[in-house]
Amino acid sequence: MFVYGTLRSGFHHPAYAYISNNFILLGGAKVKGKLYDLGEFPAAVPTTEENFIIGELYELHPDQDFSWVIEQLDDYEGLHVEANESTMYRRETATVYINDTTVQAWMYWYNMEIAGQPLIVSGDVLEYLQQKQQP
Repeated sequence: MFVYGTLRSGFHHPAYAYISNNFILLGGAKVKGKLYDLGEFPAAVPTTEENFIIGELYELHPDQDFSWVIEQLDDYEGLHVEANESTMYRRETATVYINDTTVQAWMYWYNMEIAGQPLIVSGDVLEYLQQKQQP
């Protein structure tokens, strides 16, 4: 699982406890994409350009059931909606760059319109938020 926002270790969000209990951190990683600031959370959009989203790569803990764990994450990311509603995110595999190699991993891409939202140029939401807080 590749995470880039509230599920990252440095974000200090309550949902990170779920990640740390069910996954093993493999390290810092990146995927091709653009990251936008939606206020309370970032939104990742895939791209073929040389833009990268900075995040972390996790592997499911061996004694965890993938179906149950991913169902909980899908619920957190809002993938379960009424039949006439759109999901805010979609879960897909992506090519993740880590330690001079690539692997395929699940991640959540933003599934709504991002026009007019501020681009996080660095692709790193933690760095971006730290810069926003500086006077």
